[in-house]
This record gives sequence, structure tokens and C-alpha cells, in this order.
Amino acid sequence: MSSTQASHAAGKDHTATVRERTAELIRLVEAGKFLEAIERFYRDDALMQENDASPRRGLAALLENERKVLASVREMRGRAESYLVDGDRSAINWVFEYIDPAGIRRRLNEIAYQEWRDGKICAEKFFYDPGQRKAEV
Repeated sequence: MSSTQASHAAGKDHTATVRERTAELIRLVEAGKFLEAIERFYRDDALMQENDASPRRGLAALLENERKVLASVREMRGRAESYLVDGDRSAINWVFEYIDPAGIRRRLNEIAYQEWRDGKICAEKFFYDPGQRKAEV
């Protein structure tokens, strides 16, 4: 096998691994295990960013923010409408439905664009319309 063929084969294996890890992440989130998903699939030095806001840095900050989000709602459910994987990058179309403290059901439809390194997410950016948070479902 030439070095080009070996490199191509290794790339296929890498994409398969990112695809498998992305599918595992989706299963955890859809099961409502949001904190476990972050602990298991994000690097200690990971960045997470909402639209063009300043990114949160580090696993501890990601977990702290997720705890705040979960504490601010009565109920939260997430499902992946679809996802794509290309090399060390993945994109998930998440739809989260939640009940806010006033008992109003809301929906957030977003794209999570992720960069993976060594089997974990090192950077993630969410793209969504913030106005969705005000609309009732």
C-alpha cells in the first residue's frame, strides 16, 4: 500500500471514529444526560460558543453553564434532526424543547458545529436565531 493509500485509509478510520463518537454523544443528549455528555465528550480545554458571543473556555466552565441552564428550566428534551461528519468536524441539527419557569413550552432549533481532537470535542459553536427563545410552542 502506498503512503497516499495508507493516509486515505487512516482518514476513513478517523472519520468513522468521529462519526461513532458523534452518534454516542447524540444518544446521551437524547437520553437527557446533558452533563454526562459534556464530561465524556469534551476536552478539558474545550471552547463552546453561542453565535458570536464570547466563548466559554474549559470543561469546568462548560459544566457550570450547563448546570445553570438546566436549573433555569422545568424540563429539557433534545433530539438530533440530523448530523454530518467530515474528517475531524461534525455538525448536528439539534432541536431542544423545554419548559421555562413560567410553565411555557419553548423550542430552540440550532446547528452545533464541532471540531474533534483525539476523540473529544475541542471547539463547538452554536448557530441559532435568539428570537426563538421568546416564542411559545
